[in-house]
Amino acid sequence: MSLRITPLHPCLGARAEGVDLRRPLSAELRSAIVAAMDRHAVLVFPGQDLSDAEHMAFGTSFGPVEHTRATVDAHWHRLSIPEMNDISNLDVDGQILKADDRKRMFNLGNRLWHSDSSFKATPAKYSLLLSRSVPPEGGETEFADMRAAWDALPSKMQARVKDLVCWHSLLYSRAQLGFYGFNEEEKKQFEPVPQRLVRRHPGSGRLSLYLSSHIGRIEGWQVPEAMALIRDLDEHATQREFVFRHEWRVHDLVMWDNRCTMHRGRAYDDMRYQRDMRRVTLEDVGPTLGQGV
Repeated sequence: MSLRITPLHPCLGARAEGVDLRRPLSAELRSAIVAAMDRHAVLVFPGQDLSDAEHMAFGTSFGPVEHTRATVDAHWHRLSIPEMNDISNLDVDGQILKADDRKRMFNLGNRLWHSDSSFKATPAKYSLLLSRSVPPEGGETEFADMRAAWDALPSKMQARVKDLVCWHSLLYSRAQLGFYGFNEEEKKQFEPVPQRLVRRHPGSGRLSLYLSSHIGRIEGWQVPEAMALIRDLDEHATQREFVFRHEWRVHDLVMWDNRCTMHRGRAYDDMRYQRDMRRVTLEDVGPTLGQGV
């Protein structure tokens, strides 16, 4: 099989065709996918009818999988593989979550711009999201290129932010939507962790902003001043010229690089239509504070 890459946006995003991801990857094909990820940051593999096991096998060919899922009521899990993330509006019985369900309220945070697992000491590298069912309208996913956003910053702002350290937590992002209903175990699990605000992307060598709705403060700054700066950077980084929107079809597998992108899910009628999405998340090589800029 021959991998065919078709760019979908000037900054990021490409369609990847000509491969059957149910089959084990050759070293050559794996290298070609990594090279395409380094260039485009988001790859869309259409028509990939994978089982959960095949989905997981494809993901693990690129590195170690995160073994902890970040959600409320984590002991309730409808998928057969514990490490697989359930990004859906369904309960453990496969029924649409009720309007006031705690998990539904928590999941609304996915509509905020974020980078997966930036709230973990070792954050995420790649995410691989597979669609099993999609609503007839809405529910798109948008991706923003943090390398292009860095390049477009004025030099004075680049100098101002390059060495800053931010603290990330799910407690911070969910508080933006008024969700405070964490139990003591969850509060401990989601204690804030430090991350660089600017990273060097290893595959491309380019500098990148490392933004996320999970940011709640900047090391050494007063919180209001810090969050005003983060808001300014978010607005800059999510301008339309930096953003690619993916409209889902059943059996799309979308793979993205959390080290140089942010993303968010868009609204849909989640009380009427099922949206069954499953994600394999790979962890990075270590904490960002140990990675040079």
